[in-house]
Amino acid sequence: MARMAHADDFALSRVTPDAQKHWFGIAVQRFGQVSALSQFLLGATLGYAMTFSDAFLALLLGSIILEVIMCIVGIIGQKEGLNTALLARWTGFGDIGASLVGLAIGISLIGWFGIQSAISAESLDSLLPGLMPTWAWSLLFGLAVTAIVAVGFVGMQWLANITVPLFLVLVGWSIISELSNHSFGDLLTSPAPGPTMSVWQGTAIVAGGLIVGAIITADMTRFNRSKADVVKQTVLGVTLGEFVIGLSGVLLAHAAQSGNIVAIVTSSVGLVGLIIVITGTLKINDWNLYSSTLGLVNFISTAFGKNLHRVTTTIVLGVVGSVLAAAGILSQFTEFLIILGVAFPPIAGIMVAEYFLVRRWRGELDASRAEGRLPQTSPRIVPVTLVIWVISALVGYFFTWGIPAISSLVLSIVLYTVAGKLGWVRGIGQATTAQSPAASAAPVAS
Repeated sequence: MARMAHADDFALSRVTPDAQKHWFGIAVQRFGQVSALSQFLLGATLGYAMTFSDAFLALLLGSIILEVIMCIVGIIGQKEGLNTALLARWTGFGDIGASLVGLAIGISLIGWFGIQSAISAESLDSLLPGLMPTWAWSLLFGLAVTAIVAVGFVGMQWLANITVPLFLVLVGWSIISELSNHSFGDLLTSPAPGPTMSVWQGTAIVAGGLIVGAIITADMTRFNRSKADVVKQTVLGVTLGEFVIGLSGVLLAHAAQSGNIVAIVTSSVGLVGLIIVITGTLKINDWNLYSSTLGLVNFISTAFGKNLHRVTTTIVLGVVGSVLAAAGILSQFTEFLIILGVAFPPIAGIMVAEYFLVRRWRGELDASRAEGRLPQTSPRIVPVTLVIWVISALVGYFFTWGIPAISSLVLSIVLYTVAGKLGWVRGIGQATTAQSPAASAAPVAS
């Protein structure tokens, strides 16, 4: 029974102590997630519009915001051993709300999975013109990631152990090659090459660029052994990812006087650029597909009472996402996915407020955790949570002052806490929890 749960990566159950991992290996995965090709683009965007010192400050402030969110949400996931969509049932959302959370995660991340596959395919086609059509590259890339994710967390760890060091070595080599023709001192003190932006605007870009990853961080930290491990892996992985890759992009933007640094690097170093594209995208796209699968599995479980197997769901989602990317359809949904992204920050805010402040269902989690199972029941629906979720998401979308994602997250915490103090946080109806085979496993270590 425990082996079945391991194969399914505990999609509908708690992670057992024997399946937890050393923090450094997970930190490598976190670093790989943060240091993706998109981080180059972010650094280049900052460098093109800011001085090096201002870009450094924006990366610092944005990283601090992300790390605080990741640590708080991650500690909840580590203590309970539950993924984000499953945890939502007892952290304010109830059965129906959690199914919506799972659906939002599933749609959003499979969309980004397809878009990342398409972007990588275009880069590969430009580096190796005529070898294969773009749609074939897109399909090949998507299916390769699907095969790795189907193996589960172990396969993704194996991928990170190979791609992250390789990515770092190649990026370092390409940056040294590009910057060798420039004075390092001049790059540090030169003005912004393009239209300028403020440090606060840069901070918003840094924090917003990884906010969805921060919200679903429990998918990763549920495999950690302790709260301290969550903090160590987050600080190490995010700090190195943001600064090593982000600041490299800043310097390259100043050197090339352009914001299109990825094109410069990949075109100037040939085969090395090709490998950078592949390794830099693999390590973020596997997590897109992995968390998307967990979200969909939980949605189907709560909405239709049917427990899908994670591996089968991964293959189906991966094939669908790859085919849609190859057909070029997903590029039309970018704006929709951006709009959907504003729904994520309030999810974390509500979960944090419920777990640490209101604690309406904390007792059920504590009691069942000691026995290594899920709570026997969950609230069917929590109306006030859905209202707070919608209000906070709308504020994040329409009010663009400050950092919208952070504004909506903080607002959701305040509104939920106030609602809890007023006695408005109440569940209507009760749903019986279907216990997976892992329910009979050893208790989760807190």
